[in-house]
Amino acid sequence: EHPVVFFMPEIDKATMGGNMRLGSRVTKFMPDATSTTLRQLYGNHESIQERHRHRYEVNPKFVDAIHNGGLKLVGRDETGERMEVAELPGHPYYVGVQYHPEFKSRPLAPSPPFHGLVLAACGKLEGYLESRKK
Repeated sequence: EHPVVFFMPEIDKATMGGNMRLGSRVTKFMPDATSTTLRQLYGNHESIQERHRHRYEVNPKFVDAIHNGGLKLVGRDETGERMEVAELPGHPYYVGVQYHPEFKSRPLAPSPPFHGLVLAACGKLEGYLESRKK
């Protein structure tokens, strides 16, 4: 058995209430992730704050193998242990986040992951990112 995604170790499986990873948490982009799509969408900040609500995570034992296999794990929690942001290079918009960007999204102020999705769906993501470099 290879539990790539598993219950967070500090979560009590028997008591499902009140034991999630909750609230605003820091996500740090990896030093080699300067040109990743989500980092650019977040204004190239080294770290961001997003809200969490989950019990599962990528098993840290598999993070290096996943990253080296092509799915780039470009953002991690403040300890550097937990995966928070993943991207597949070469894809128009293949991103995944552990946090919940919808908690901070508003109709006229979408969170960066949702803004990027809409831009990619319209074929305008690359132009948008280029315009932000200037």
